[in-house]
Amino acid sequence: MAETAGPQLPLALRAPPDQRFDRFVDAPVGLLEQLRALAEGALGQSVFLCGPHSSGKTHLLLAACADAEAAGRRAVYVGLRDLRGKARALLQAVTADLVALDDLEVVVGEREDALALFDLYNAQQASGSGLLLAAADSPDALPVALPDLRSRLAQCTRWTLPTLDDGGRVRMLRLRAAARGLEFDDAALDWMLRRCSRDPGSLAALFEQLDRASLAEKRGRLTVPFLRQVLEAQGSPERSGAA
Repeated sequence: MAETAGPQLPLALRAPPDQRFDRFVDAPVGLLEQLRALAEGALGQSVFLCGPHSSGKTHLLLAACADAEAAGRRAVYVGLRDLRGKARALLQAVTADLVALDDLEVVVGEREDALALFDLYNAQQASGSGLLLAAADSPDALPVALPDLRSRLAQCTRWTLPTLDDGGRVRMLRLRAAARGLEFDDAALDWMLRRCSRDPGSLAALFEQLDRASLAEKRGRLTVPFLRQVLEAQGSPERSGAA
């Protein structure tokens, strides 16, 4: 995105196939059902997701957008991480049946950005369209520059996402592997959690490397020797000790 052109409106979303509701593990009870209702236009209230890094917020935002598009609705995902002080022009141009805004904490402290968010919230509510928001902190803890925006955020249905434990990480990897026709050895999963970063995003990225390498070698089973081979070939770092 060229800086001289300013922020650009996201085009129709094509979320990665792993960013779907059925690939999300350990969701709070009732959350996925509510997000499906929001995506399909059956929920008239905005939803706010909060949770630490790698708790799955982006996954759920992209999954909701994909679900909305599958239902014939227009969805727009906007990542705000690099838009502090520059979000207003983009947000003023956003119109969709579902708008999903990620990394909200980056922009709410800037008054002009906060005003744009306030206007977008009101516009989505007035048109009966969906709004899905995500931030690292709850609305009460965010440094919101506009009191009226804070009051709007407080009206959202709020869900807090925990970080996956090791059991959840294993389920995530097995689910992704099964969807690609792959099988993980138990020893390989244990090795990954002991020797590589436990961060779910890092594990997902490593799995993509393994998937590409398995396709090249026509492998259906992921073993410790194969993991070592892939990491050594690609120079991927290992870690020692517990996370």
